[in-house]
This record gives sequence, structure tokens and C-alpha cells, in this order.
Amino acid sequence: VQGAAPGSPGDQGSRWKEEICRILAEIQAPLSPLLLRLCHWLLPKLLTRLFLGVQLHRGQLEMVLQAARTPEVPLVFLCRHQSQLDGALLSFVLLSQGIGLPRVTVGASTSPRLRSLLQRLGGIFLPSGMPQPWSAPDEGLPGAVLDAYVQEVLRSRQPLVLFLEEPRAALRLAEPARRWLLRLLRALRDRAVPDVLLVPVGIAYDLAP
Repeated sequence: VQGAAPGSPGDQGSRWKEEICRILAEIQAPLSPLLLRLCHWLLPKLLTRLFLGVQLHRGQLEMVLQAARTPEVPLVFLCRHQSQLDGALLSFVLLSQGIGLPRVTVGASTSPRLRSLLQRLGGIFLPSGMPQPWSAPDEGLPGAVLDAYVQEVLRSRQPLVLFLEEPRAALRLAEPARRWLLRLLRALRDRAVPDVLLVPVGIAYDLAP
């Protein structure tokens, strides 16, 4: 059997597939059960050293648990970003209450090692190569892959956490938040899911770590 000639449809299809896999690798990585179990064990010990106590509003928690039982409707948590611990703290609370491990959007630039660690703990990142400004109508292949990824997360009913701004930023939507919210609107427009439950989350610290 002869191989495909350079420039043939088969060769182009292979290049497209490689590029899509590269973009997906920037967005996410396979979850690491070992790291998740380690963090689930370490995080309470860390919290007891950082804080005198962690309080949950029982009435609001019951509403979230009730919303999580709604069939075929994914949960999207919208949260103000107070500190770099917000994602870990919120993930721990949701997981400990049986809601599931959320996929947490990470907008800040991080080192490659920290990025790899966060991805294996449930963090998801915007791919590189997306045009500036964020409102550009054509986001190319990275935008299309990101749309498909978010739609698959919603269809599988994995909780999704969106931080609306960066820590210590002005009270306005950060650029990464706008891009993630655009994905939600497109998922609803394309009927990838019948509906989305938006759950506002408030995290307050007496003294932010």
C-alpha cells in the first residue's frame, strides 16, 4: 500500500489532527487520581494552618445540592476571584459535598510546571493563538476547539467554575472570563445542552491569604 503523497487530503487531515491534539493539550490534561487523592488529604491540613475556620452557608449549600440533582442540566459556578486559593478551596467544598470535581478555569499566566500540575487537578486553560481583542469574530481553530471542549464538559455534566476577574483586579470582567462566558452562550445557541444552571458563589476572607 503506497503512502499518501505530500499535500494530499490524507496528509492535510493528519496535520489538522495533530494541531487539534496540540490545542487540546494546552486546554487540559488527563486528571491524576493520585494527585487528587494527595491534595484531598493535604488541603484540610493546609486550611487549618491558614484559617481559624471555614464557614459554609447551609441554606445556600442545600440549594446548590438540589440544583445538582436537576437531570441533564450542568452547573456553572460564577465566582469573584479573591486569592489564588479560591479554586482549590471551592473544588474541595464541591467534592466533599458529593457534587463532583469541577473543571476550574485558570486565566492567569503560569509557569509550565504549575500549569501541568493544575491541569491534572482539574484546571483548564485558554489555548494560545486566539486573536486579540477577545471580541474578534473569527477565533480560528483554537476557538473552534475550545467551543467543542466546553460543550463536551457541559454535556457530561461536569461542574464548571468560572472566575469573573483576576485577583485584586478592578470590578470588571477579565478578558479570560469573557472568552469562557462566550463559550457558554455558544453552547446554548447551538443547543449542545438544553439549559445551564448559573450558580453565583461568594468567597470572603477576614484576611486574604
